[in-house]
Amino acid sequence: MTRRCELSGKTVQVGNNVSHANNKTKRRFLPNLQVTSVLSDALGLPVRLRLTPRAIRTIEHNGGIDAYLLDTNDSKLSPEMKTLKKRVRIAKTKREKAAA
Repeated sequence: MTRRCELSGKTVQVGNNVSHANNKTKRRFLPNLQVTSVLSDALGLPVRLRLTPRAIRTIEHNGGIDAYLLDTNDSKLSPEMKTLKKRVRIAKTKREKAAA
């Protein structure tokens, strides 16, 4: 499994450790990934995702994972998020038809 945020796409960056003598050795900057369960209102169940804290705050700011996915353009989403968006859209339309 790659070290990549499923929502924002933030991934590993590469840089140098620089010593006092100015020796440079390669190092990796790993993203702060958290495995979180985000509750989807449309699906009625939690969805486990590997997200950065910034992505978690973005979801909360937009009013939940359903609202974030439905408001975001497909070109900005990863393939996994596109499939989740499709599942949310289908479940939301089913609930609207059942309520009508």
